[in-house]
Amino acid sequence: MINTYANFRDDVLPRIKRLGYNAVQIMAIQEHSYYASFGYHVTNFFAPSSRFGTPDDLKSLIDKAHKLGILVLMDIVYSHASNNVLDGLNMFDGTDGHYFHTGSRGHHSVWDSRLFNYGSWEL
Repeated sequence: MINTYANFRDDVLPRIKRLGYNAVQIMAIQEHSYYASFGYHVTNFFAPSSRFGTPDDLKSLIDKAHKLGILVLMDIVYSHASNNVLDGLNMFDGTDGHYFHTGSRGHHSVWDSRLFNYGSWEL
């Protein structure tokens, strides 16, 4: 079973190397509220997801991949964030538009997430 950074490091990376691949892409690396979103309902943009291990475990995985000559691509989501009010940035200051576009422009209907307003100086 692959469910931690350490499991991936110890069990999967050697197999990837043995099969001749030279790169891996890691998705859902940022903390996110909804697992089925594949990591696109981001709630913390400043730390790797704790559900897979510690930041040091992730560093160890990346170090091991590099030692094996494997490039690590991390799917970092900066375009939208979780709708959640309690554990995300949505309504962080009590308003609809502190970090996001206001109104319908600030909501991604397919992903059920918030869309950042990159015209805002805070971003």
